[in-house]
Amino acid sequence: MDESPADVVGVIGLGTMGGAMARHLLAAGYRVAGCDIAPERAAELTASGGTVAASPAAVAAQTGTIIVSLPSVAAFEAATSGAGGLLEAARPGQIVIETSTLPLDVKQRAHQLFAERQVALLDCPISGTGAQIRSKDIAIYASGDPAALEGVRPVLAAFSRARFDLGEFGNGSRLKFVANLLVAIHNASAAEALLLAERAGLDLRATLAALTAGAGTSRMLEIRGPLMIDAEYGDPSMRVLTFQKDLDIIAAFTRDVACPVPLFSAAAQLNLAALAQGHANEDTASVFAVLRRLAGLTDDASAAGPGQAHD
Repeated sequence: MDESPADVVGVIGLGTMGGAMARHLLAAGYRVAGCDIAPERAAELTASGGTVAASPAAVAAQTGTIIVSLPSVAAFEAATSGAGGLLEAARPGQIVIETSTLPLDVKQRAHQLFAERQVALLDCPISGTGAQIRSKDIAIYASGDPAALEGVRPVLAAFSRARFDLGEFGNGSRLKFVANLLVAIHNASAAEALLLAERAGLDLRATLAALTAGAGTSRMLEIRGPLMIDAEYGDPSMRVLTFQKDLDIIAAFTRDVACPVPLFSAAAQLNLAALAQGHANEDTASVFAVLRRLAGLTDDASAAGPGQAHD
């Protein structure tokens, strides 16, 4: 029997996040059509049981609900309003779920363009890392048309742990900026705490176990603490370079709302230092390597065992 477009979910962008979304949707019984500029990612979708389309417009032509997960403004605008973009084939009644972290004005312009075609664009950024989405351990900050949000609730539930309805379009991104501010601060504080423990001569594995069981824990300490201890930065769930884009967006947002953010400003400098020291394509846990270098510890791997105190 032929598929109705309403029965197929589209995914534009099959990277770490979008690829995991597609796999979870397939596992939940949805049919998935997707596209990506990287042939290997398209091949992974085919291997998982999905259908590869030649362009975002081709995805739109065969789906009712479309998820967009892209790394930059340029990629988003090309996929939506460029040649072969979603707007070429968008139909009244379709719903587009935008999950990327982008400047709010970019999403608002797209919201208007889709509204002119009677397509509901929802602002639904994700809070969580690449490792977390693989186990559906992410939160979705959903905002936009209430009826459209209700209609896609089962789709969102297929790849997330928690979903928050935040009201008017754009509130999802606003909260995501706040969440990423905390991610940056907690990532930096985890690195700083582990460096202090190392300088004090504490066993870092024992330290991490104790800290994550106590009042000072955070998700970043729990997720990135082990990577910091083992200096395992080469399989990134969030690249330093990608996170720098997010940090730049947050910095502009804080200026727009005239909010002082001294802790975030300090944490953002560590990410810039990681870029300067060659960690651009490594995990953001590599800020630990930046701090160790400041402390005069320049070996590649951190010391997990005791006896690392320094005069």
